[in-house]
Amino acid sequence: MTTASTLPHRLRRLTVVAAALAFAAVAGPATAHKDPVTDEQLREYQEAFMDEVRKGDLLFHGDGATAKAMGVDGMLSKTGWACAMCHPMASDTHPHSFPKFQAQMGEFATLRDMINWCIEKPNQGEKIDPDGAAMKALEAYITWSNTGSTLVPGKY
Repeated sequence: MTTASTLPHRLRRLTVVAAALAFAAVAGPATAHKDPVTDEQLREYQEAFMDEVRKGDLLFHGDGATAKAMGVDGMLSKTGWACAMCHPMASDTHPHSFPKFQAQMGEFATLRDMINWCIEKPNQGEKIDPDGAAMKALEAYITWSNTGSTLVPGKY
């Protein structure tokens, strides 16, 4: 390829980049969530999150009444074990490392996939709806319990 034939290609690329930059300058920053969050809204968001964390904490520690209320009674374990028996305070769950290749599963997995694997394999329970309220509560508790953990890719 000669220099003469690459020059038009480079000019076209430069024109496209310049047009994109001009559009970005005129359009301004993205408008999603442009309005600042008020202190009251922030409190409401935090309360809603902590409600889920509390439910997840109860499920994680084997509370039957919470499991029944959330429609997963008898599903999380057939062995009588709770998640916390292997993972006290959600330790060794590393939610910040997902999604990743999970060796036990032999596939790329999300945290929700791993939660269901633990329910189904070691606890001999039944998989729960990955988009259901119980899964979201478990995920909230596990994530909250690991707040401040450092991500070390490939370590876990």
